[in-house]
Amino acid sequence: MKNFEECFSDIQTDMISICLEYVENRANKVYLYASCEGDIISSNFFYNINHKYVKKHKLNDAIHLGEEGYDVSTERQFEVLDIINKDVEKIKKLCEECDREMPTELKLIYDVISGELQAEYKYELVYLKDAVKTANTIANEWFEELKQKGL
Repeated sequence: MKNFEECFSDIQTDMISICLEYVENRANKVYLYASCEGDIISSNFFYNINHKYVKKHKLNDAIHLGEEGYDVSTERQFEVLDIINKDVEKIKKLCEECDREMPTELKLIYDVISGELQAEYKYELVYLKDAVKTANTIANEWFEELKQKGL
């Protein structure tokens, strides 16, 4: 039987795997944002491709001449988001079953070349305490921050 950490890690791996599938494993890095505050589950993902930071619907802005384009259809984007959100629900259930605190925010960075995963978690309210921001606002701010820092 797997322990909490192994189960938690498996779910995160699934989240990154679906993002890699979406980008056909053609990215330098995968960035995944997920949040769970109250009854609201939200997620977003973006990439570093050919050393350019791109959101999920702008993947083709990063390809070089002659490279095959990506399928960035709205349907595919929603399929990935749906899977990620279901994974967040699995994490929530796992935390409840194991009497662990549920993170309100997960930021995952997967380096495709090295295979290294960095994870950052928050446990306090992030956007429900701020009437101006939404989970999407926070994800977009993170995207801009990473882009500026070149991480």
